Amino acid sequence: MVKPTRQQLAWQQSEMTMFIHFGVNTFTDREWGEGTEDPRIFNPTQLDAEQWVQTAKEAGFRYVILTAKHHDGFCLWQSRHTEHSVKNSPWKNGKGDVVREFVNACHAAKLKVGIYLSPWDRHEPAYGDSPAYNRYYVNQLTELLTDYGEIAEVWLDGANGEGPNGKRQVYDFEAFRETIRKLQPDAVIFSPIEMTPDIRWIGNEDGIAGDPCWSTFDPAQFLALSQKEGWSPKVQAALESGYPDGTHWMPGESDVSIRPGWFWHAAENEKVKSLEHLMNIYFQSVGRNSLLLLNVPPDTRGLFAAPDVQRLREFRRELDRIFRDNLAKRAKITASSTAGGARITHLVDDNLKTFWSPEEGDGTATVEMEWSAPVTFNIAEAKEFIAEGQRVEAYRIERMEGGEWKTVVTGTTIGHRKLDRFEKVSASRVRWLFEKCKALPMIQTLGIYSG
Repeated sequence: MVKPTRQQLAWQQSEMTMFIHFGVNTFTDREWGEGTEDPRIFNPTQLDAEQWVQTAKEAGFRYVILTAKHHDGFCLWQSRHTEHSVKNSPWKNGKGDVVREFVNACHAAKLKVGIYLSPWDRHEPAYGDSPAYNRYYVNQLTELLTDYGEIAEVWLDGANGEGPNGKRQVYDFEAFRETIRKLQPDAVIFSPIEMTPDIRWIGNEDGIAGDPCWSTFDPAQFLALSQKEGWSPKVQAALESGYPDGTHWMPGESDVSIRPGWFWHAAENEKVKSLEHLMNIYFQSVGRNSLLLLNVPPDTRGLFAAPDVQRLREFRRELDRIFRDNLAKRAKITASSTAGGARITHLVDDNLKTFWSPEEGDGTATVEMEWSAPVTFNIAEAKEFIAEGQRVEAYRIERMEGGEWKTVVTGTTIGHRKLDRFEKVSASRVRWLFEKCKALPMIQTLGIYSG
């Protein structure tokens, strides 16, 4: 059975990563720069990376990724390989280093550092001369991965337009991967499937994973499909849902911005996503065995804007409110069977290293919860012990009503975390039935909540 690496497991268990898009686009009021921007426009007079990181930490994010270079090619660090960087801006008299300040703030707050380095570079003259630009890109990767301490995630997308010379660049994904593995062996890689990454794009920028959503993936099958069809609903569905019999552990990352755009625009200060919208995204990403990658862009001062910070605080308060009281902890819990060493109490002990599992041959393994008086709830939670792989293919949750078991909800995959929402119901007895599994189910957590 395919299983995660130690790094992939830690990444999945973190559940939420913050993305920070910042650069010359912040000052030109654009989403994609041309690569012709004058570095002198970059001048964030109040830049405070500690504000970014503390906001992320208070909201519950454990990884933070910074756009060290976007498609415009402007570098937020003192790159030795180009003049198109902060060293030719008025910010800190050309002596500043946004990446350095960001990394230092993350390390001080004990948050994991992620770096985005766009392969597409609309400024660099070598782009389109494939061997030359690939060397340039590896040189910049090397700077970022050797000069800033531990990097936990390296993020590169597949954007690939024409270069200044009108030629199309062919990326050397193998060289990129080898460089990352050599310099930051513990980092997880987000990249196009051609690079055989550790984590995959979920197939949309709405922050919504598929249902089902497998952490397993089949790169060869996917690439054959995409080469045949180009971008199609089938290709998108494969990214969103993964492959139940996949050859690689490659969980999905669901990216979305808190605003309509990825960079800050003054006109979008009134368009920050509502709390309800963010909660729906959370339940359809984290709640579907995906990680939520939420972008929050600094403004021209170099600060997160007040509307974004306020929404993040509301988001954290709402998550804390919903998941504060697991009603399952007050129930009497029994199971159809329990394998040796896998105690039923492990389902509610909040320990990521323990689990419950039925005995071999237990058909439809069942866990029942019973309360002395009816409880009212509208959210059910399940987590698998994914260190040993993803196993559950179909489950059912039922409640006792009028002496009969009635279905509350049915589901397919669970993975690291599955959250089901439904209309509020009341019951004094609830049970999970694990109806189809690839192997003996190993359940880490079960929860019942009144949200």
